[in-house]
Amino acid sequence: MLLVVQIFAALAGLVHVYIWVMETLRFGDPKIHKGVFKTETADVPAVRPWAANQGWYNLFLAVGALLGTALVRAEPAVGWTLIVTACGSMVLAALVLVATDRSMLASAAKQGLLPLLALVFALGQTL
Repeated sequence: MLLVVQIFAALAGLVHVYIWVMETLRFGDPKIHKGVFKTETADVPAVRPWAANQGWYNLFLAVGALLGTALVRAEPAVGWTLIVTACGSMVLAALVLVATDRSMLASAAKQGLLPLLALVFALGQTL
């Protein structure tokens, strides 16, 4: 069961690394800012700092999930703390996203499903 938690947490981390890339490194690309984030090109200069800031948050969550995945067997207390904190934050952020804009349900599911599965299987691990 621990391996399943590690797989879902690692995948959640990798998704959030990709989100960081989109929000921080590729936000100027119309395929990203218009296609993914529904931001008009004229608004990119005003929105870019917010997107970059959010991107870094996503990277930090990814690092937590990935480090937790790597450490959970050798240092269980540290690994579990990182996995639960990072994945829990990812799930809560997805819930905030969909609560503030129902049209973002698909995006919320993409960012929240894998960490939710990691937490569900983590709960099964502790029972």
